[in-house]
Amino acid sequence: MEHHAITGIRHLTDHTFVIRFDRKGLVFRAGQHLLAGLENQNKFREYSIYSGENDPFLEILIREVAEGQVSPSLKSLQPGHHLIIDGPMGVFNLDPKTFLTDKICFVATGTGIAPFHSMVRSYPDLNYRMIHGVKYENEQYENVDYQSDRYISCISKDPSGNFHGRVTDYLRSNFPGTMMKYYLCGNFSMIREVFDILSEKGIPRTQIHTEVYF
Repeated sequence: MEHHAITGIRHLTDHTFVIRFDRKGLVFRAGQHLLAGLENQNKFREYSIYSGENDPFLEILIREVAEGQVSPSLKSLQPGHHLIIDGPMGVFNLDPKTFLTDKICFVATGTGIAPFHSMVRSYPDLNYRMIHGVKYENEQYENVDYQSDRYISCISKDPSGNFHGRVTDYLRSNFPGTMMKYYLCGNFSMIREVFDILSEKGIPRTQIHTEVYF
């Protein structure tokens, strides 16, 4: 584990924020995650890397959990403070042999979009479609970072966005097709339901990659 100095923090909503910190030469693959926490607390939480492979900094996207043991403390940090980081870890990655020619569909809920942000930032020429499920319009976290014709917001609690409803509702009525690789990241119930939908549509298990994010 190493100390990394925080260089900035962006508050995206009242409860969601991005912490930027020194990279210190850390090498990772887009889709991997880090363990982050504070030394004096000795408590750590997994966060997918939000920044790109070639960025000179590291970023993680965090949603504050009121009763959480780590996120409320991270929210109070300021530039100049330090994080304790371990990693990178994980194998939720693009196929290194085929990703530049693959047709890819990312399906995320909430801050589960973080690893996909890293993938798109690392490889802007990806042939992707992003389906992002959130409750409210302001939870479309920095969606300007995605090509407008590739990002689809599914908003369940208000009628804004590209689709009013959950990502599972969208997939049932707007199936992206069988010739795509699917990457799912978010809460377990979404992943289980989307996996079932894709299986019913004839998508083989080898074309579905999952990461339970919370």
